[in-house]
Amino acid sequence: MNFKSIVTELLQIALDENPSLFLIDLKIGSDNSIRILLDGDNGVTLESCIAVSRQIEHNIDREEHDFSLEVSSVGVGSPLTMPRQFIKNIGRSLEIITSEDEVLTGNLTQADQEEFTIEWKAREPKPVGKGKVTVTKIKKLPFGFIKNAKVIIK
Repeated sequence: MNFKSIVTELLQIALDENPSLFLIDLKIGSDNSIRILLDGDNGVTLESCIAVSRQIEHNIDREEHDFSLEVSSVGVGSPLTMPRQFIKNIGRSLEIITSEDEVLTGNLTQADQEEFTIEWKAREPKPVGKGKVTVTKIKKLPFGFIKNAKVIIK
């Protein structure tokens, strides 16, 4: 079994032991440097990162493979890349850049495995007369329609 297969299998075991965690990214360099980026339905604790790190570290023979290992969680400003991240952030404010370069800012109100719904307030001209009125806008977007999505921290 090659090195990448060993790491992937051990990582899957660690994630199976803690089902609230999920993998965002796994990179294995040509020098056997392993970088694992995690997220979780309830966030990622230091203990969770340590548990994943130990699962891999303690089950690979250092005599056979020389490697470095880094296990971390996504940062606050990291883009949302998976439907599971959208689901966990329902109720929070997002900034979305669509594939047509339209920028939308609003509250994430719904999400599933296929699409998500964002809601925001906008000022528009009154249908009759002068002045403007505040209206609520709602837009459903499939995940394939976005370039970037980030949680806005207030």
